[in-house]
Formats: sequence, structure tokens, C-alpha cells
Amino acid sequence: MDIATLIGLLAGFGLVFSAIFLGGSINSFIDVPAILIVIGGTFGVTMISYSIREILSAQGVILKTIFHSLPDASEAAEDGLRLAIQSRKDGVLALQKVVAALDHNPFLKKALGLAIDGSTGDDIERVMNHELNGMAERHTRGVGILRRSAEVAPAMGLIGTLIGLVQMLGKLDDPSSIGPAMAVALLTTFYGAVLANMVFSPLAGKLERNSKSELVVNRLYIITAASIGRGENPRRLEMLLNTILPPSQRLHYFE
Repeated sequence: MDIATLIGLLAGFGLVFSAIFLGGSINSFIDVPAILIVIGGTFGVTMISYSIREILSAQGVILKTIFHSLPDASEAAEDGLRLAIQSRKDGVLALQKVVAALDHNPFLKKALGLAIDGSTGDDIERVMNHELNGMAERHTRGVGILRRSAEVAPAMGLIGTLIGLVQMLGKLDDPSSIGPAMAVALLTTFYGAVLANMVFSPLAGKLERNSKSELVVNRLYIITAASIGRGENPRRLEMLLNTILPPSQRLHYFE
């Protein structure tokens, strides 16, 4: 689980709810019409820009952002180098037991599976690069959906504010209707700001950051599997991996 994302969401909403609770009744911040306008309107308008299938498929990517932490690039490179050393020492078929235990990492499992099946290094690179491009496209779509929702939520809050003001001005002769109409006017803006700035925008930024990190890790896996498929010396693999890793994270296994 990505603890930073979870702590950030809990801390942000916890502080907001604490301020509401300390300032008065929390019931005054709950309004069904305002919720329908902002939440329902945001998802409805977002679906205009994307297909239902795209939005549904993006939910898995978004949940992965919250509940999945990425391996460190240097650790992934070190694991790949160990696999190459084992393959060089015991043969590529010795990796079958390792692959059987990689259900948590389907990308690496598929790459190593190709090497075990006898695919050449070029074939492994070609197949897995297609897989990597598809993954990047899914992540980009997920980021786009979140950023679109972050744009729409404040706009729906403004629309709700206008609706509330129109209702209030149309019933100035009835003082009892002014309060509910004003609540809709203010709470829709509040809901829109909270969704955009505390949910959609931060998750979009985190997904974009995680996507870049995951692409780097998966490129390391591709290089590793291709090197194993070619039967290359692990020393050469170490040099190839270090071309991607930053200087502070480069491997020095054979030094």
C-alpha cells in the first residue's frame, strides 16, 4: 500500500472535518441537492469527454495509485542482476521456480517467461515494449480523466451556486426558503473545491509520478529479460542497467 497517499488523504479530510466539527454542527455541511449537482454533475460531464469503458478501466489504475507502492528502481535492477547471475550459473530453466512466484509482478513474470520459452533478446524487447506502451497509454488516460474531473468539479460548484442564488432571489418573499437556497449556493462551491483540490488533482499528480517510476522499473525488467534471452555476461547487464539508473542508485555488484 502507498502509505503516503493514504496518510495524505486521511490527514487532509481529517483536518477539514475537524474544523467543521469544532465550528458547529456537521449537519449544516450536508446537502443532498448540492451533492447531486457536484458529484453527479462532475462524473456526468467527465463521461462526455471519455467513453464509459475508458472511465471504468481507469478506476483500476486510480485504485492502484492508492493501494499499490512501487519497487525502488535500484532494488529492481539488483533483483534483475541476481536473476541474470542465476540464469548464467544454473541455466535459464532454473528461473521457472522464480517465475512461478511472480504473480504480484505480472510484467516481470511475462518477460522472464519469454526468456525461459527460448525467445531471443530482440523478440523479448519487441513484445515487452508493446506491453509497456499499452501500460503508458492506460496511465495517461487515467491521468487525463482525473485532471478533467478536477477541471469540472469547481465548474459544477459554480453552477450549483448560481442555481442556489436564482432559487433564493426567486423566493425573497418567503424567508424560510432563503436558508436552504443559500446552503445549496455555498455548499456546491465547497464540494467542488474539495473534490478538485483534495482528491482529483493530487491523485492525478501521484498517478503521473507513479507512472514514470513504473515505466523506469519495467524498462529495467525488459533489459534484464532480453539480456537473459541473449545469454549475455551479467557484467554487461550491469552496465546496461546503470545507463538508466541515476548515479546515486547505480549498481556496483562486480566492483
